[in-house]
Amino acid sequence: MTHLFHRLLAAGLAVAWAAAPAALEPVPEPLAEVVNFRQYDPLFASAGQPTREQFGALRDAGFDRVVYLAFSNSRNALPDEDVVVKGLGMDYLHVPVDWEQPRHEEFETFAAYMRQSPASKTLLHCVVNARATAFSFLYRVIYQDVPVAQAKADMNTVWQPTETWRDFIFEVLARHGRSPDCDGCDWTPMPEP
Repeated sequence: MTHLFHRLLAAGLAVAWAAAPAALEPVPEPLAEVVNFRQYDPLFASAGQPTREQFGALRDAGFDRVVYLAFSNSRNALPDEDVVVKGLGMDYLHVPVDWEQPRHEEFETFAAYMRQSPASKTLLHCVVNARATAFSFLYRVIYQDVPVAQAKADMNTVWQPTETWRDFIFEVLARHGRSPDCDGCDWTPMPEP
């Protein structure tokens, strides 16, 4: 599994350098240390796995809630993340998404949670910010009307989805009557691990 994440990071960086300019918000200094932290707008960000200390920095930066998309036994996962986050006074939702079989119901669970309190500053995270950027892409396009090209460029600053994840993204978009097509969007999947 570790080899997979190193490949994702390397492939993601290669794509990021070739991608269209992204429209990400500036990252405050304490949060720049969080793995692949991306601030999409003042109320929504995604990242890889934060450390215990970084959750404190996230709270201090005004985050109200955390959504975790990987399994509790994932690499670098905090087994008591829910306790840490809730102990800092933030809300917490865990939606474990199987890397090899993401399901649209998991995205819908996340989206419903986001829509319950749209003014809450939210961090969506997983292990390296691959699952989280895919869910972020979908949420931003479907519910925030961010243009596909912009959301895709932002996702590509972390990675180019594999065939499994590209197909998942296309399925969820289709269920919401959206198209993945845009000028300059390359949906060629990166190789599966």
